Amino acid sequence: MTTTLRSSSSLPLRAAAPLLNIVHVVGARPNFMKVAPVMRALSGKENVTQALVHTGQHYDANMSEVFFRQLGLPEPDVNLGVGSASHAVQTAQIMMRFEQVVLGRRPDLVLVYGDINSTVAAALVCAKLGIRVGHVEAGLRSFDRTMPEEINRLLTDQIADWLFTPSADGNQNLQREGVPAAKIHFVGNVMIDTLVRLLPAAEQRDVLSRFGLPASGYGLATLHRPSNVDDPAMLMKIMETLQAISRDVPLIFPIHPRTRQRLADAQYALHATQLQLVDPLGYLDFLALQRHARLVITDSGGIQEETTYLGVPCLTVRENTERPVTVTVGTNILVGQDMSHLKREVHRILDGDHKQGQLPPFWDGKAGERIAAILVAP
Repeated sequence: MTTTLRSSSSLPLRAAAPLLNIVHVVGARPNFMKVAPVMRALSGKENVTQALVHTGQHYDANMSEVFFRQLGLPEPDVNLGVGSASHAVQTAQIMMRFEQVVLGRRPDLVLVYGDINSTVAAALVCAKLGIRVGHVEAGLRSFDRTMPEEINRLLTDQIADWLFTPSADGNQNLQREGVPAAKIHFVGNVMIDTLVRLLPAAEQRDVLSRFGLPASGYGLATLHRPSNVDDPAMLMKIMETLQAISRDVPLIFPIHPRTRQRLADAQYALHATQLQLVDPLGYLDFLALQRHARLVITDSGGIQEETTYLGVPCLTVRENTERPVTVTVGTNILVGQDMSHLKREVHRILDGDHKQGQLPPFWDGKAGERIAAILVAP
């Protein structure tokens, strides 16, 4: 019996997968934590090219460059440099400058993140030019249209082709708004991906000793919403409340430059309490502070999520949240702008009476991998 060997050149060739050219658009610190795991997951896929566009919506080094370094993100391929402006001017500037990027690069897909002006501006440009758009962190709703972010979420989700949701309520919101089910993908929370990956590095930071904080014996505050910091009367009420709370537990407050200026304009002075006002921190230092805090007082959506994962009690100074899973499943409590409510909840936590919370589904550090698998599926 004779065996004939067939040359490999005569074997049928499998057609190469088409190249997928993806542009990611970010503009503010929460975006950076969300884009990092998606870019990492896609970097391991064949026939995928990626470019990172930074709109420059957050342009301060403490608000941007430090985060890029600590998250292991590449230098942006393009920085639009829009800077600070009104919502209308900032959105218009991003659209005008990003349109030129899209026309030059002709991506197959643009991925936008979160709910900032950069998100909706880039999505609108792509919709007009016939470029497919994916929205990472889709479907979140506060049901409060006085919040500019809510308008950005609603509009972006109506024009996106892929909607990647972090929690089941996101799917429900999109379906109720008439988004076809085929566009909706429940993938989990990409911010948690970044937290899981970098928590060991955060644990090595000396941030507690640097600020003289006792382990698990302090509170962390962070506030930036206009409803809390742009109204001088409300800001004064919050600051007086934080000072009162700090008599019972040390508080550290990394303060936004705009908020610091508001306090300076009001000629506000700290009394002799245990409240520290410090400059904005990099991701690793801030994560370390969250990890070891006894409680967190915030109005940030991302921090509501991170504290839920870390099991740290969170008190949110807002009347509503677009992340209700942090309340129904996690460690978050909405206290609104009622400072007496805030103080009561702080004392409950200090007395050991607080929500334990659980992890929402798919908050497991693998959301970026799920997104990448969907995008490259045949």
